[in-house]
Amino acid sequence: MAQNYAEKMPAVGLEFFEKLRRNNGYYVDKTGLITELLSNRAEVTLFTRPRRFGKTLNMTMLKYFFEMGADPALFDGLAISRETDLCERYMGKYPVVFVTLKDMEGNDFRSACSMAASSIRWEAARFDFLRTSPALTEEEKAQYVKLCRWDMDRDTLAGSLGTLCQMLQKHYGQKVILLVDEYDVPLQKAFYKGYYDEMVQMIRSMFSQAIKTNDSLEMAVLTGCLRISRESIFTGMNNLRVLTVSDSRCDEYFGFTDGEVQEMLAYYGLSDAYGAMKEWYDGYRFGETEVYCPWDVINYVDLLLANPKARPQNYWANSSGNDAVTEFVKRLDAGAATRELEQLAAGEAVMKEIRQELTYREMYDSIENLWSLLYMTGYLTKCGEADGEKLPLMIPNMEIRGIFKRQIMDLFKEKVAQDGAMVRDFCGALKCGDAVKAEDLFQQYLKKTVSIRDTFARRDLKENFYHGILLGILSFKGNWYVTSNEETGDGYGDVLIETEDDELGIVIEVKYARDGDLDKGAELALCQIEERHYEEKLLDDGIEKVLKYGIACYKKRCRVALGS
Repeated sequence: MAQNYAEKMPAVGLEFFEKLRRNNGYYVDKTGLITELLSNRAEVTLFTRPRRFGKTLNMTMLKYFFEMGADPALFDGLAISRETDLCERYMGKYPVVFVTLKDMEGNDFRSACSMAASSIRWEAARFDFLRTSPALTEEEKAQYVKLCRWDMDRDTLAGSLGTLCQMLQKHYGQKVILLVDEYDVPLQKAFYKGYYDEMVQMIRSMFSQAIKTNDSLEMAVLTGCLRISRESIFTGMNNLRVLTVSDSRCDEYFGFTDGEVQEMLAYYGLSDAYGAMKEWYDGYRFGETEVYCPWDVINYVDLLLANPKARPQNYWANSSGNDAVTEFVKRLDAGAATRELEQLAAGEAVMKEIRQELTYREMYDSIENLWSLLYMTGYLTKCGEADGEKLPLMIPNMEIRGIFKRQIMDLFKEKVAQDGAMVRDFCGALKCGDAVKAEDLFQQYLKKTVSIRDTFARRDLKENFYHGILLGILSFKGNWYVTSNEETGDGYGDVLIETEDDELGIVIEVKYARDGDLDKGAELALCQIEERHYEEKLLDDGIEKVLKYGIACYKKRCRVALGS
């Protein structure tokens, strides 16, 4: 499908409002957030949302609305333009300081501070007129010069945001709006790199001077993934309002609603993709609103414009690490937590008490804290009403379910690699035609991993899980040549094996026994091998003897049958 460049383009990777609007990008109107912030004023508002849900785009939208010299044309046709009174009173009326801390990272505290200083320096440079402002004293002008230095010292960095606000307020005679995007990223990076205490102190100092004791502040808006108030970063800030994923206020302004997604698909003539879009990228519930992940929607629309037959892909999960899920799966023991993960993978809900004020120190302390972390970072979502302090949680969609499945499979492979004798015994049983022993060993493997019995998945997707388990085992048999879903005979065989003996090959077909009838499933698998002649490729390659196995699986049980 050729793209008509007169159309608005899918805004892939465009996080900045002004650039998106000037480059004719498709914009899902979230300017109602401005109205909400002005109608329900709080001096400081913190929005906590998972990554890739439009935090930066919303923050830059606020910047271009409030900042002096604002261009009203950027908001033409948007909801806020119809709020004429608000626009007259607030648009372009404030000095605005905007910083993002998402790049404040480093292998040590010094390099992280250097990154932070760079962000502050670039923002300070926008106000070069302060060097000669008649409203500032010579001492204040000298302090401004320090904010622009490449070797900014730590004391200057700690007070930088507050200092810049005070100078702008004196210059303009107007209080300042402060916007801080991804405020908690430096804490996350510091936790993993080992300089957490130093970073907590630095962020605490920056915010104390910029927010807590800043008389030049008109309003501040912060975004992040987690609320870290227990670290004393926000100690004594009685002016702070926190709106998390559980709050109904402003719940529709981060993420795309179902109506917004349908409108976008219709605009591009892609309405037929609505079902796949919903299954893969919908399901997050913020407050009382169900939303899609914007990053996924935009990327999939862009892909469909190039290839209308393209299948959904895992965009959100591949945009950064999935440490929370990895750690969660690794912590599981054979007990209640494992059964709960199996419920989640099956599309079911679990009830869990959520702590929304975890510190980074506490995140991995226990399975209980990891449940909270998974909820706040978007890997799990609320799916009903709270029961006291507990929330019903579930995996939101196919994309996130795929992350859990991949982590489960990776952990399984680690365990298989640790038991080379069992791999040798299993492969030896296959090679010798010992279906009974192969069945016993394969069933032992199934009992060692989390069962994926996805209630909503098609039969072939359920079979893929067991297929993956089998391939995970066979991958450790180094002198076997194993192929999967390769064209052979009249179709594609699940698994074809050329053993170390050039004369012997193995064909395996895997079936999911939906009704639990393992004997029937195994027989169907063998019939498929015979009817579609899956052994032909092996025979064409010079294999003289081919063993044929039908494997049927249901939950943690299996049947292995040897064909004649």
